[in-house]
Amino acid sequence: MAGGWTADGAVQQQIDDSVKDAVERARAQMAQGPSLTHCEDCAVEIPPARQLAVPGVRLCVVCQTALDADRRAASPYNRRGSKDSQLR
Repeated sequence: MAGGWTADGAVQQQIDDSVKDAVERARAQMAQGPSLTHCEDCAVEIPPARQLAVPGVRLCVVCQTALDADRRAASPYNRRGSKDSQLR
């Protein structure tokens, strides 16, 4: 049920588009090509098990964790889940 000037199904279409965009963004960030034997950032050796588990890996676990934390901090989305936090 849509309200106001929106068409029926408009809310679901917006949700579907948001999910599609998030999937495309995640796929674009995935590494491609052969895995590196040493980390791009710190030159520490990447264990063979990680190279096999994550095709196209370019960073060691420590550097990847730091990169993921930076991306989360810069994310424009509110993921706390509280309605109060979404209204502020």
